[in-house]
Formats: sequence, structure tokens, C-alpha cells
Amino acid sequence: MAKTLVIVESPTKSKTIEKFLGKNYTVKASMGHLRDLPKSTLGVTFLPDEEHANEFEPKYINIRGKGDLIKSLKAEAKKADKVLLATDPDREGEAISWHLAFILGIDPTSACRIEFHEITAAAVKDAIKHPRCIDMDMVDAQQARRILDRIVGYQLSPLLWRKIRKGLSAGRVQSVATKIVADRDREIEDFVPVEYWTLSAKLREGSKGQLFEAEAVKYKGKKLELHNEQEARAAEEALSKADYIVSDAVKKERKRHPVPPFTTSAMQQEANKKLNFSAKKTMMLAQQLYEGVSLGKTSVGLITYMRTDSVRLADVAVDEIRDYIKQNFGSEFCPAKANHYSTKKNAQDAHEAIRPTSILRTPAEMQEHLTGDQLKLYTLIWNRVVASQMTDAVYDVTTLAIDAADYQLRATGSVLKFPGFLQLHSKYDDKEKDAKVPYIEPG
Repeated sequence: MAKTLVIVESPTKSKTIEKFLGKNYTVKASMGHLRDLPKSTLGVTFLPDEEHANEFEPKYINIRGKGDLIKSLKAEAKKADKVLLATDPDREGEAISWHLAFILGIDPTSACRIEFHEITAAAVKDAIKHPRCIDMDMVDAQQARRILDRIVGYQLSPLLWRKIRKGLSAGRVQSVATKIVADRDREIEDFVPVEYWTLSAKLREGSKGQLFEAEAVKYKGKKLELHNEQEARAAEEALSKADYIVSDAVKKERKRHPVPPFTTSAMQQEANKKLNFSAKKTMMLAQQLYEGVSLGKTSVGLITYMRTDSVRLADVAVDEIRDYIKQNFGSEFCPAKANHYSTKKNAQDAHEAIRPTSILRTPAEMQEHLTGDQLKLYTLIWNRVVASQMTDAVYDVTTLAIDAADYQLRATGSVLKFPGFLQLHSKYDDKEKDAKVPYIEPG
């Protein structure tokens, strides 16, 4: 039988994938990039002639310390009948495949590249059936980014060394971040503080009614603005002597929609807010969940690719989630049609949202196979994606308008009527608490 060499980026991923494929496949790891711009020089030549004005030519070299690995991969490639490059499905991964093709003497226009967005047996085997050529548009996008890093960084960093201190680095990302910080600092400097006061009354209907709070919002029909303590005390005195009459009472139903599944940035923010994880820690744990976790006799990737700006879910995943909701929560928690979320206009939408590779691998079942922090992040991802396909939460909202002397006060309360997606999501959700306001007839 023909031997096929599959090259991935990390050794963890190679071990997981090797278990999915038969003995006719060898899986090796490139350990990231093998070629890059030299560290000691700029490594980018500006092309001077008119035909190529404003163009750049990068000079790549094999990375120091990777010689033995390159030699090993060349030997494996020579023994194989076919080489498949299975680096990550993004710009960086495409560029690594392109550099590997150069090192191993593979034609980049041949069907040598495979990609998968989840490390499961089905996804990997399907990818092997559909190899493609290397996408040079993605490679060029990565090269442009790398060259820009180098041109900006190599000319800006020495300035920092002279003016601030040695060892600082500046480049494409740091320059923009510095501008954002400087702009915000200017806003803070230009901000003129304005004093304002708020006033509220604690009320009840009769002597035994439920206590609730109403805020003063209008004075003689216009928006109430209290700019100092003197004005606030005058309003307080007037209200303390006034009779309070309900002028309007409205009771209506309000729906709250579930939030979409995670993009990379949304996952980082939520993990920081709910779990106190740094962005770096979140991405490290997500990488581990993506690359593969041992489940006894087999290893499998628990989540889809974790670098994405899309909230789109695969149809097969949506169907599985909806079936799970019906069976475990009841049909009333599953909407008649699947929930769809729109991705931002400037998103690349290259990968679907972050989700479990199988919703049937619940956090409870995965507990014995994961570390404490891995389980926390996996639970956050699992809950978010299941909740995204559940029904709306429904609240009863009561709003009272109350007249007192020349003032008008407003009291608003909401009580959860049907939990919907909050049945699953509520313990991670502190956005809305019940605030009870009784319905009181006008007059």
C-alpha cells in the first residue's frame, strides 16, 4: 500500500490524528514555522526599478535550531509516496504549508494541502479525500503582514531603545495600540466633569403594600436635571410633602434573546469576566481542547478551531444541538426554527463559531478527562452554544408613572415569566435581576 506523510503543526495534534488514520499514514509535526526572515538583518529588499516601484522582496532562511527537524521531515517525505500538508486553517497555517512545500520540494500548485476545522475522525478523513493546492492569496496576506511587521518594527524599535530603554519592541500592532491609548488619554484630558444628582422615593400602596423604588424623572413636564446639592435638597423637600398619585400603569411582556456562540474575542472577554482568565491563558486552554484530549483508548479534539470572527454554526451542529435541547430540556425550550446570528460586516467568516465538536460530550461527561481550567473553559463554550439555540427568556414588565406635586417619578420592574435559554445560562448570567414593582391602577 502507498505510504502518505501528513504534516501538522504541533506534536499533540499529530498524536491525536495518528489514532484516526491507518498504518499507511505517518503523521509528523513541523513545530510551527521552519523558515522566516533573518533576525539579525531587515530581511526585506525594496525593489528599486520603476516596474516594481513600492514592492518588497523578503529573504527567507531556515530558522536556527530547526536543522535536525528539517532533515527528519525530508527523510520522511522521501520515504512517502504522497505528502499532505495539514497545518492550521488560517493565514499563518497556509504560509507554514508554503514554506514546507519549498523545503520538501513539493509543487505548491499540486493537491498537497488539506484543512479541517475540528480534530475528529470524520473531519480528518473527509479532509484527506479533498486535498487542494496551496492558497497563494492567503500566503501573500501573511507575507504582507510579516513584511509590515519587519519594516515598521526594525525602523521604530531602535528609536525606543534610544529614547526609552533597551529591549523594547515596536511594530504593526504596538504602533496602533499606542495610538488608541494616546487618543483615549486625550479624551480623558479634554473631559469636563459635570455634577449631577439623582433622586428616588421608596413607596408602597397603602400601609401593607409591597415596597418599591421610583426615580424622579420630570419637573413640570420637562426632563429633571439637578446640578448641585441645593437643587437636589429643594426637590427632596417638595417631594417629602407631596401626595403620590399613579398617573399611568403599563404591564407588558418583554422577550430577551439568547446571545450568539463565541467568536475568539467574545470567548476571551467572557473567560476574563466569568473565570478571571487572561487572553493568553484562554487561548492556551482553547488550543489544548482543539488539538485533542485523551478519552481513554482514543483522543479527540473537543472544540472547533478557536481563531474565528464568525458566529455561524454548521447545519449538522445546529441539528444536533436542537435534538439535545428537546430531549434534555423539553420541546418548549427549542424554537420552531433554528436561531441564526449575523456576523459583523468586516468579518472574514472563514471558520464557523467556536463550538464543541459533539454536543453529546457534555461537561459532566468530560470532567474526568480534563484539568480544572480546561473544564471551566469547555463548560463556558458548551453552555454558550447550547443556549444560543434555545428559546427567548420572557419577562413580565410593569412600568408606573407617578405624579407628585410638580414632579413625575417612574418605577419599572421585571419578573421572569419563562426562563428559556436562561434555564442553562442563568448561573453564568448576572445581567438582569428580578425587580418587582406591583401593578397599581391609575388614580
